[in-house]
Amino acid sequence: MSTSFEQLQIEKSYVDKLQQLGIAESTPIQEEAIPVLLQGKDAIIQSQTGTGKTLAYLLPALQRIDASQKQLQVLVVVPTRELGMQIMQEIEKLTQGGPIRSQSLIGGAAIVRQVEKLRLHPHIVVGTPGRLLELMKLRKLTLHHVKVGIVDEVDQVFELGSMNDVEMVLKGVLRSSQMVFVSATIPQSTEQAAQRWLKEPVIIKINPSQRTAETLEHMYVVCQEREKIDTLRRLVRLIKPTSAIVFINVTDDIAEVVGKLQYVGLSVEALYGEASKQDRAKVMANFRERKFQLLLATDIAARGLDIEGVTHVFHLDPATNAEYYLHRVGRTGRMGREGTTLSIVTPKEMFILDKFEKQLGITIAPKAMYEGRLVDPAQDRSAATMRSRREAARALGGAPTRSGSAAARDGAAPSGAVRTSAAAPEARSDNGTAAVAKPAARPNGAAAGKAPSKAQRERDRKSKGAPRWLKEKQQNKED
Repeated sequence: MSTSFEQLQIEKSYVDKLQQLGIAESTPIQEEAIPVLLQGKDAIIQSQTGTGKTLAYLLPALQRIDASQKQLQVLVVVPTRELGMQIMQEIEKLTQGGPIRSQSLIGGAAIVRQVEKLRLHPHIVVGTPGRLLELMKLRKLTLHHVKVGIVDEVDQVFELGSMNDVEMVLKGVLRSSQMVFVSATIPQSTEQAAQRWLKEPVIIKINPSQRTAETLEHMYVVCQEREKIDTLRRLVRLIKPTSAIVFINVTDDIAEVVGKLQYVGLSVEALYGEASKQDRAKVMANFRERKFQLLLATDIAARGLDIEGVTHVFHLDPATNAEYYLHRVGRTGRMGREGTTLSIVTPKEMFILDKFEKQLGITIAPKAMYEGRLVDPAQDRSAATMRSRREAARALGGAPTRSGSAAARDGAAPSGAVRTSAAAPEARSDNGTAAVAKPAARPNGAAAGKAPSKAQRERDRKSKGAPRWLKEKQQNKED
């Protein structure tokens, strides 16, 4: 049975705000973390994405603030602008109409305006390491009165190449301050690094063996590298997700991928790392308002995002490791809702999914597109047979099949393969031997067994590769 926030000693003003937001009962991580943090103890908090970690540390931190003091009392360090803006929105919802002042200090925004706003003496600040350190060096920000220091997505903060910045920021916080490190994934290396800053921390982990939400369905389809864009297009047309995030690995490719996806008719925008704060905020606002269907992002850009209504996560590139896969799929299936994650991989990339299955204790099911639905290629013989015939025809040089886009429109051509075999099975005849495709009809009506004339061979050579309508037009002229 869930515990109410009143039972967790949360102040009535915040309980009322939570009820207005439709939040009446606490989650398991909140039940475990809030009492510990209210006691002022240092802590490491680890729980699946979408389980309510943000409220688990914000509510106790806000209660520690003395609004009568014009001093910064709570500091939240985040790895990305988007996560910082998201946490700021939660703070504003909880403190609206009250005396507590908050401010974001993230890179990409005008530092002059941030300095001006600091003169209002915010009680709680959410910032990225680089901007926080920059303001500290300018002597515009002091952390000497911070009571609670929180590092969200701590593994990402420590691994983004800004470790020196993080250390300099944390050194500005008094050793007597309460420190809280939070993430869905805290590897051993991060936990060891955290010990430098934490005093006898309480380690809070909720069901660590269940690393992804039970409401998530994991699937994959197989195609060649050159077919990935069209495969994604077909999947989107087939599934019709209300709102979905598409992940890629290389930031430099993001503009090119957006262009290709928009060219094939998909409603997509991207989170660019080099874009301004205003542009990125506009993209996120439009995505939340359903003004476009797909958000293209890298792992860093979408880290920690909580966007209501995301039903699907597509992996155009497989995640580089199991931890990144966890954070990707955590963008859907949040707070007990259902979600689907679908990886688009080449035969050479399938070993990555095998590794994720073993490391995360999950099953990633193979799927194929066939007759307007997603099917299991191992059980749906019609889909497997169609694929084997098509592959056999290609291997034997038979007549080419329809293009992927045409097949997708008709919903007839399956895509995907069982991971135990990257290659498609051969077509078989009734006696069990490999079936041989019938030889293609000779061009220009040449009879079987009769060698074409020299003139005929020359005409065939010149028309090789020409479209069918042009060949037929030439043939009609000769007839």
